Amino acid sequence: MISKLVLPEIEELIDKRKFAELKRSFDSLEIPDVAELISELTEDKQALFFRFMPTQLATEVFEYLEPEEQYSVIENLNKEKVAEILNEMYSDTRTELLEEVPPQIAKQLISVLKSDERQTAIMLLGYPEDSVGRLINTDYLAIPKNLSVGETLAYIRKHGHESETINVLYVIDEKGKLIDDLKLRDLIFAEPEEKIENLIDANFISLSVLDDKEHAVNIFKKYDRVALPVTDSQNVLLGILTIDDILDVAEEEATEDIQKFGGSESLETSYASASLFEMVKKRAVWLSLLFIGEMITASAMAFFED
Repeated sequence: MISKLVLPEIEELIDKRKFAELKRSFDSLEIPDVAELISELTEDKQALFFRFMPTQLATEVFEYLEPEEQYSVIENLNKEKVAEILNEMYSDTRTELLEEVPPQIAKQLISVLKSDERQTAIMLLGYPEDSVGRLINTDYLAIPKNLSVGETLAYIRKHGHESETINVLYVIDEKGKLIDDLKLRDLIFAEPEEKIENLIDANFISLSVLDDKEHAVNIFKKYDRVALPVTDSQNVLLGILTIDDILDVAEEEATEDIQKFGGSESLETSYASASLFEMVKKRAVWLSLLFIGEMITASAMAFFED
């Protein structure tokens, strides 16, 4: 509904190159609504939007586009703007994009990343496809246990904007191992001089980086969390997994189950974008099994009738 109401105005501002006014027009909209608008534009107008909007806004909107739309935008931007957006993206969303594009394109995109971001991207892509490692976000707040509450709050004010969520902080030791998680509300009600180590009880829930995605969905359901820490085999904190990624996984699993009920292997794309050959191929195995089963049933019936 929003796109139908203001899309003509957005197109007019882009055509007239009034990008400052365009940015102000988005101030009253949520980022998902802006992304919905941008997805309705033609490719050339999308490219102009991402080329001339501030990097932070462009990145936030870009992250809400579908991977195929992101790929289309990237194809129409210069290398410098692509680098700005990719380096600002959350690691989990960027990994999803790198999974979807052709391998050669993925290599090119990784090459424009900063050194630390490049290492993160390669690390996440190195985990098994169905593992939690492909979903983790490396932008989180981790604090040492020897800080005071006041020092921790100051740290949050300085670095919190870099994290996807600040509802929960993660307490680590000098080797980066996870000790506990701490809710922000616990800090707010604590005295500024209180040490973090006095607020923790070492009772926390975490995921292994090699855990199956389906297992992660069940853990989120069981403990009703919005984010969970992800560790390696040595309990070193690697990142966090947030509820938005888990909802996507749950939706994919539900879609796969529905497709199987319909006598088809799960599709990697939507029905609308899947080719006829792909649809036939996915159903072929199931139809063959049904045919063989029918033959066996018919033979058995004939045998017993005799």
